[in-house]
Amino acid sequence: MGELERLMEGNKRFTEGTLAPKDVKARRNETRDSQAPFVSVVTCSDSRVSPEFIFDQGIGDVFVVRNAGNVMDKITLGSIEYGTEHLHTPLLVVMGHEKCGAVTAACKGGECPPNIAAIMKKLRGPVKRGAGDIEKSATANIKAVIREIRRKSEIVKRLESEGKLKIVGMKYFLADGRVEVVG
Repeated sequence: MGELERLMEGNKRFTEGTLAPKDVKARRNETRDSQAPFVSVVTCSDSRVSPEFIFDQGIGDVFVVRNAGNVMDKITLGSIEYGTEHLHTPLLVVMGHEKCGAVTAACKGGECPPNIAAIMKKLRGPVKRGAGDIEKSATANIKAVIREIRRKSEIVKRLESEGKLKIVGMKYFLADGRVEVVG
């Protein structure tokens, strides 16, 4: 089973409420000295969007990079490069979600503190492409983040061109727990 199929099977279990049994203590001991995740996931820091749960995975399976609105900056890109090049994750998922607070705030506009304003600035393009609609803007943001990763990371470009990395956009739906692959 490939990495994407493994994620989608895990998400199916999550949506059905039939999570696979996990020996957390044993897995913690197995991963004590090293990690070998099979996927890197860039996602929002929303407390309801936990990739390990959404994809029914365990300790050491998922290298997660999170921030509000899953936007890109040098630290986020460096984290992605660490996961893909140093940990050799063959799959990179950029996962947005419905009802994203950061995207909602960007669609509504208005004043905000400087550090939050930096997030809003990164979301302007996707909000414009989504015509101010929150869900269309969230989906546009997933696609924009993938384009930005490809444009700004020589490491990701090289790994992808060598066939060592696949990038997939996904959107998570809070109501039923499912994920869908996005263009």
